[in-house]
Amino acid sequence: MVFKKNKNIEVRKSKIHNKGVFAKRDISKGTEVMEYKGRKISKKRGDKKSQKTIKKSQKKQDKGAVYVFELNEKYDIDGNVSWNPAKYINHSCNPNCESVIEDEKRVVINAIRDIKKGEEITYNYGYSLDNFREHPCKCGSKNCVGYIVDKSEWPKLKEILKKEKR
Repeated sequence: MVFKKNKNIEVRKSKIHNKGVFAKRDISKGTEVMEYKGRKISKKRGDKKSQKTIKKSQKKQDKGAVYVFELNEKYDIDGNVSWNPAKYINHSCNPNCESVIEDEKRVVINAIRDIKKGEEITYNYGYSLDNFREHPCKCGSKNCVGYIVDKSEWPKLKEILKKEKR
């Protein structure tokens, strides 16, 4: 891995998925933990790259590693670069951080609660309900809904899953 040292975090093996980002020290609520970095690419290229990764991971029956982050209506950030440790931040249904797009130019990861040294840094990826089955969740939190879906979509998701059990 080739990225700058960050006093807040380290990358290591995660119980959630493969690698994760962990706090090297206590981090206070409201702190900018890090920036999600990468190459700015067109929305069309970002969509293609994401779909290719999803198809590849389905063949392997493994959770995908889509590092494309939606920046705005025209552009995405391709975070699959060696200098972006934020690509290893895993999704959680009970996250300790959130992603914030600043001026449609950069994505920062901010602590939404106090984070203890050694705790894994997580945020809700905020995926829409469309194609939710392509994004199973393995976060293990008490309130996990089973899929990587934005919290605002949880009531609809729960209703869909409830109907399917009948």
